[in-house]
Amino acid sequence: MDWKKYIHSDPEILMGKPVVKGTRLAVDFLMGLFAAGWTEQLILENYPTLNVEALRAVFAYAADCLRDESLFLVPA
Repeated sequence: MDWKKYIHSDPEILMGKPVVKGTRLAVDFLMGLFAAGWTEQLILENYPTLNVEALRAVFAYAADCLRDESLFLVPA
C-alpha cells in the first residue's frame, strides 16, 4: 500500500506530526486507539472522516517506520 496517498506531515497541523490527510487525526493517536482495544469498526463509527484505506495506510506507515529502525530486545 502506498501510504503517502493518505498520510502527510505539515508544520501547521499538530506541529508536524504525521496525520491522515484532511484530518487532524495523528498516526500515533490512531495506533493508540487500536492498542487500547478499539476495533476498526469502532474507529470508523466514531471518526466518520476516515475510511478503511486510511486506516490501512496508518499501519503501512508505522510498518515502514519500524522497518527503518533498530529494535532492542529487553531481557525479561
